[in-house]
Amino acid sequence: MKRKVTKAIFPVAGLGTRFLPATKSIPKEIMTLVDRPLIQYAIDEARAAGIKEFIFVTSRGKGALEDYFDHAPILESALRKKKKHDLLNTLKSTNMDSGEIAYIRQHRALGLGHAVWCARRLISNEPFAVILPDDVIAAERPCLQQMTEAYAETGGCMVAAMEVPADAASSYGVLDVKEDMGSMVSVKGMVEKPAAGTAPSNLAVIGRYILTPDVLRNLNRIKAGTGGEIQLTDAIAQEIESGRGVYGYRFRGQRFDCGSKAGFLQATVAFGLARPELREEFARYLQAMASLPHAAQ
Repeated sequence: MKRKVTKAIFPVAGLGTRFLPATKSIPKEIMTLVDRPLIQYAIDEARAAGIKEFIFVTSRGKGALEDYFDHAPILESALRKKKKHDLLNTLKSTNMDSGEIAYIRQHRALGLGHAVWCARRLISNEPFAVILPDDVIAAERPCLQQMTEAYAETGGCMVAAMEVPADAASSYGVLDVKEDMGSMVSVKGMVEKPAAGTAPSNLAVIGRYILTPDVLRNLNRIKAGTGGEIQLTDAIAQEIESGRGVYGYRFRGQRFDCGSKAGFLQATVAFGLARPELREEFARYLQAMASLPHAAQ
């Protein structure tokens, strides 16, 4: 019998150096996409997928991230007195009840695999999800929800996958496909950041995973790999070698790499245009900006 996925790990220990100087004082995950921080998009996606326990792997300087999910009695009281009920409801959606959320410190930056391993005692012997908040996915049905529904049929380990240009494959973990079944592929191998021209496919792993506790046991034995880090893909690849099922899931939606400045700006435009109250004014502005080079000619 396959167990439901009710726990999720959020690796948020990174320093966010690509966004300096902003990240000198605020965690990257608190940076705002339209009017919600990146981490809120990840939490909302997890809740839609049935996640009940949220595990954050953090580091020094992430106090603002912890405060964000705390209750704000003074602010809530002020909004209540002013009868700003819509804002009050928005604020309440950011709160986490006691026991719902846990924080684990990653004391050394040893990679994604190590970050996930840091949360092993809170996972115990259950399947779990991993969500990378840098990857924001716009979708009719949230990506992790799509995956948990597929996982109910397959079990094993599952990674979100998307097709990338051949010259971009070396920036990702890439799947070696055993059988292509449409939205799902069975996997016979995984390569982390393959050298140019050596990628086994154009299906890249992005920041959504459903994993078995066996992956944590694999991480216990893994030594540093690509880039001197403990790679999560190496631990998942060991599941393939052990004969246990590993699947890639072609999610339906658009992924934005909000760990890069260009990706963050692209997401801002896409999510801004998706908001009914912003769309018309914002679209007019973008059209005006787009016409400026032509006017200069």
